[in-house]
Amino acid sequence: MANSEENFKHMQISELHKVLTDETHVVVDIRDPASFQSGHIPNAIHLSNDSLPEFLRAADFDAPVVVCCYHGISSQQAAQFLISQDFTEVYSLDGGFTDWQLQHPDVVER
Repeated sequence: MANSEENFKHMQISELHKVLTDETHVVVDIRDPASFQSGHIPNAIHLSNDSLPEFLRAADFDAPVVVCCYHGISSQQAAQFLISQDFTEVYSLDGGFTDWQLQHPDVVER
């Protein structure tokens, strides 16, 4: 059982926007493939059950990881899963891609 120090954190859209150009954070998008293809946060990695094993093999477990979903709900469970896989700094993006697209429509990769 994870203790309170082993939980993911929340990240606001504005925080991610500030660090996005630094390329210090890894953004993973857990939405369905069609949604990801139609638009995603720049440099985001599409993470699915199929791509998870390869992601885990190649991952830097000490790099900050930001999990993005549609609205910031499903990403919380995925973020906690990554914590359980020994990632040290994991965030759930509050508001998800829906809020990202509303606040930064010009910062969407297709």
